[in-house]
Amino acid sequence: MSYISFEKLQLINLEFSLARELVRSNRSGGYSSTTIAGCNTRKYHGLLVVPQPWLDHHNHVLLSSVDETVIQHNSSFNLGVRMYPNGVHEPKGHKYIRSFSAEPIPRIVYRVGEVVLSKEMLFAENESRILIKYTLEEANSPTTLRLKPFLAFRNVHKLSKANIDLSNKFEPTANGVSWQMYTGYSRLFFQLSKKAEYTHVPDWYYNIEYVRDMERGNECHEDLFVPGFFDIHIRKGESIILSVGLEEKQPSGFSRQYAAEVKKRVPRDNFENCLINAAQQFIVRNKNKTEIMAGFPWFGTWSRDTFIALPGLTLLLGDETTYKAVINSMIASLKGPLFPNIGPNNQPDYSSADAPLWFFWTLQQFTLLKGRKTEVWKEYGKKLTQILEGFRQGTEFDIYMDEKGLIHAGSTGMALTWMDVVSNGRPVTPRNGYPVEVNALWYNAVNYALELASEAGDKKFVVAWEHYPALIRNSFIETFWDDQRNYLADYVDEAYRDFSVRPNMLFAISLPYSPLSDAMQAGVLNRVKSELLTDRGLRTLTPIHPKYKGVFGGNRQQRHEAYHQGTVFTWLIGHYAEAWLKLHGVSGLQHIMDIYEGFESAMLEAGIGTLSEVYDGDPPHHPGGAISQAWAVAELIRLKHLIDRYQQTK
Repeated sequence: MSYISFEKLQLINLEFSLARELVRSNRSGGYSSTTIAGCNTRKYHGLLVVPQPWLDHHNHVLLSSVDETVIQHNSSFNLGVRMYPNGVHEPKGHKYIRSFSAEPIPRIVYRVGEVVLSKEMLFAENESRILIKYTLEEANSPTTLRLKPFLAFRNVHKLSKANIDLSNKFEPTANGVSWQMYTGYSRLFFQLSKKAEYTHVPDWYYNIEYVRDMERGNECHEDLFVPGFFDIHIRKGESIILSVGLEEKQPSGFSRQYAAEVKKRVPRDNFENCLINAAQQFIVRNKNKTEIMAGFPWFGTWSRDTFIALPGLTLLLGDETTYKAVINSMIASLKGPLFPNIGPNNQPDYSSADAPLWFFWTLQQFTLLKGRKTEVWKEYGKKLTQILEGFRQGTEFDIYMDEKGLIHAGSTGMALTWMDVVSNGRPVTPRNGYPVEVNALWYNAVNYALELASEAGDKKFVVAWEHYPALIRNSFIETFWDDQRNYLADYVDEAYRDFSVRPNMLFAISLPYSPLSDAMQAGVLNRVKSELLTDRGLRTLTPIHPKYKGVFGGNRQQRHEAYHQGTVFTWLIGHYAEAWLKLHGVSGLQHIMDIYEGFESAMLEAGIGTLSEVYDGDPPHHPGGAISQAWAVAELIRLKHLIDRYQQTK
């Protein structure tokens, strides 16, 4: 049995199967995503979702889905599944599903009477193309397979509505046809490895409902265009490959391309390999840039997420080339001391106080693993100095170093930390003034830069900055520490000190340079463990706080109100593990191993074989948000690396 597999009773239960989704991306930023039952439940679902850069900077859903129909003895059995208002599912093809497995690629087996048909789905790694392989495993009579494409041709964030502006014309291609619904879009080539009969009967399907969007309080009804259908005779034991892409291909090469693509896949045959497989999917290479997508299906490039996720997605998997390519791409977007919070292609927003300081950390992970400090300073020292000087002198968004050596960031109405949700024009978690993690990152950054400069013999830098660590450390303790509470303030704004128990104080321990004594570190860690630790990561707020929200759900505003008010983030668990092992060493290893192993069951939840953006703060910690998140996957990989490293010291 495949490591990831589901059986008939699970699959025909739509409450179960529609809660489990597939996503596969390629290196150009496109993806393919649906549920394990093949029923789209989000506007973000689609078999071919790809960039159209000449239109905008977003992905576009071109091919939403394909209905397969098995025809025998003039009887038709539609294997498709769609949802309509009032809980209506039509057709009800899920009742024919017998099994699902994900190794080496997603495979669904259907049984219709004496007919057994398997479907395997593969998204090409380096081009905008999906390949679907149909194999007739069993059949006692002549069998025809009918394929009916559902087209959207719209921005991934919008929905298609029936209109008269589309072009319903088609052009013949090798073993198929092509369509271009609207001017400006790429043509979509729908081809088969074997000749088929195409019947052109243009029609709209109305009011298809996306239940996940409905739950989120978003518009959730779409009209999809069906230009016609293909009939193809298939024999017992025969395989037919459907290829859908933006360029015409020779059908004789489909089988070779399919086999070559399968060989590229990291097998999802155990927990660790699932994480490695998922890690590859966040990397996008376009022209001269290599970037990290923060998550699928709706995230773009975020600098903070990139720097946090980069070591786990690349270095710890032995890919130094991609690591450096991402660093160099990010440096190209540096403006003064700031990186864009949201990707540079989409009207860059530089309102992040911590992203530049995470850049130091991600380089730090490189030198911890590889050494070569002189090389790093020679290559990046000017940029590191540019950031430090920019913070010291002051920059946009009220970010500056005060006379005590601490970093002030933001003022009323701003949200400059990773807890950056704004709802109805106001920050949900206003943390302006002196955020604890920004200053922990600042202390670490200054020390790390001095470490590199000293190694490289840059005396000028060392003389200019060597007195700051002691100043920052003393000011940090004076500003954030409370002897009675035995932990750190979350942020300080003038005379006000906020002692809400949040995970941000953890970074004062987990980062390579800590301003705290061992006793202080123990106090902070005990508080985090007792009030924030869950099976899926750390809560963003203690459950005993009056503003705690234990469930991440509801409409947009409700989700915004809950996002950093108790919702669990997996990426934080890497820093928890690092802090724990710093204090407890090998004797604390079992606790971290138990945490890591506890995540294995998440491979069968939400995004299959990957990790979700967030989880509920309340047990049983249901998954929520994006179905595959870069920094969550990356930090689980780093957590495993920490475990392996400490095991070697036993």
